[in-house]
Amino acid sequence: MTDAVGSIDKPDADDDETAESGKKTRKGGKRGKKGPLGRLAIFYRQIIAELRKVVWPTRNQLTTYTTVVIVFVVIMIGLVTVIDFGFQRLVKFVFG
Repeated sequence: MTDAVGSIDKPDADDDETAESGKKTRKGGKRGKKGPLGRLAIFYRQIIAELRKVVWPTRNQLTTYTTVVIVFVVIMIGLVTVIDFGFQRLVKFVFG
C-alpha cells in the first residue's frame, strides 16, 4: 500500500473485510443515497463553499492586473503587425 496521491491501492483492512464476509460494501456516502435533484443540490452547495474560499483581489490589484494585461495585448498586437508587414513585403519581393 502506498500513500501517494492518486494511488489505486486499497488499504489492507478493506481487502480482509470483503474477503471474509463475501459482500461488497457500498461506499457512496450522501451521493449514493440521493436522487438527481439531491445530487444537484449538493453540487451547488459545494460550488458556493469553494467560492467562499476564494481570495478576491482588491480594487487596486484588479486595476493593476487589468492595466498589465491591456499593455501586454497592445505590445503583442504591435509585434504581430510588424511581423505581418514584414512577411507581406517578403512575399511581394519573392513573387513580384
